[in-house]
Amino acid sequence: MAATIIDGKAVAARVLAQAKVAADAFRAAKGRPPGLAVVLVGEDPASQVYVRNKGREAEAAGFRSEQHTLPVETTQTDLLALVNRLNSDPGIDGILVQLPLPKGIDTETVLMAVDPAKDVDGFHPINVGLLGSGATAKALVPCTPAGSLILIESVLGPSLAGKHAVVVGRSNIVGKPVAQLLLQRDATVTIAHSRTADLPAICRSADILVAAVGRPQMIRGDWVKPGAVVIDVGINRIPAPEKGEGKTRLVGDVATAESVGHAAAITPVPGGVGPMTIAMLMANTVTAAHLREGLERPRFTA
Repeated sequence: MAATIIDGKAVAARVLAQAKVAADAFRAAKGRPPGLAVVLVGEDPASQVYVRNKGREAEAAGFRSEQHTLPVETTQTDLLALVNRLNSDPGIDGILVQLPLPKGIDTETVLMAVDPAKDVDGFHPINVGLLGSGATAKALVPCTPAGSLILIESVLGPSLAGKHAVVVGRSNIVGKPVAQLLLQRDATVTIAHSRTADLPAICRSADILVAAVGRPQMIRGDWVKPGAVVIDVGINRIPAPEKGEGKTRLVGDVATAESVGHAAAITPVPGGVGPMTIAMLMANTVTAAHLREGLERPRFTA
């Protein structure tokens, strides 16, 4: 039986609707909208698209939305000065510095400078520590892992007790935080990576398989346990000569066509995890606004 294709766009639309309701409630309570500032340095085309999409969704959710576009030659000192101004702005609840940053700017220094209470990417060590210690009620959680968990819950429900989850990938952005979130839902979690011995066998033991390794179609269909839920976080561009010379197409870290005959449910690429990342950015912004003002944290579900 073919796998259910998890519709990330539909789930993201529900999360965005919840974010708008929470933003309306925040405005009613505090007399102002939640505020999101996105900082873009340089002219990377992909980053420009991402930033434009984030701004559009922020406005649709009823946020105060600011975009700060700086030239590629911007110094680290000037960038840090902007971050500090945004930290001090009481009407800004979320600050997102679009990555990658140009050469000559130390990414860690810039991310560390963002007020943890406004760190809607969830990258600051304080938010990492809160998540790792299980204090998720106080943490801002990275958007892609948070969105991945909601997609899993859309299939399996909120309790993952008794499930074995395998996370392939150990990055600070996806692999480690998604493993923490799964642990907090009572799953038994294995973190694997490209150097794991007999990776196919480890993957075959997974009731929940999260692929976040950054290698196109590395996870083959026969690595997927029958009935597993597969979350493909990878976004890789590969040649597509069938479309014409020089053309490309997007694929995930999972060989989807091979896997649909094994999995119970699987996210497509594109259209799976990707839409959830921007939706969770909006959720994090309105969450940050509530936490900063001492209001009850809103909940977001599938």
